[in-house]
Amino acid sequence: MSIRTLIISASIAVFSVVGLVAVTPQYAEAACSDPKGCLQEGVKGAGAPSTGTSIGPLIQNVVNIMLFVLGAAAVIMIVIGGIRYTVSGGDSSAVKGAKDTILYAVIGVVVALLAYAIVNFVIMNVV
Repeated sequence: MSIRTLIISASIAVFSVVGLVAVTPQYAEAACSDPKGCLQEGVKGAGAPSTGTSIGPLIQNVVNIMLFVLGAAAVIMIVIGGIRYTVSGGDSSAVKGAKDTILYAVIGVVVALLAYAIVNFVIMNVV
């Protein structure tokens, strides 16, 4: 199994869990003493989160989780690039491939940090 396949599989698993948590309804009370009242409350708020919640913190949590996954993948790719560079044995194509791996990992981290800054700016000023 290649590293690219492993990273894609891990990303899909993380995003699936995040999506499942995001769409799971959260209600304040698990049990109800008045079934008719609970039914009416359930119909009024069907599928909607409890009052007073905002989507901003949810988006912020999703972005933080994605950045954690991206950071871990970037560190792994930088280490792999360093190992490839070390064991290249002077082969110019292997050295170029190792340098490209390191460069793309660093560019990915920079793009992720910019995305983090933009999302936090929008959440703090708009939402």
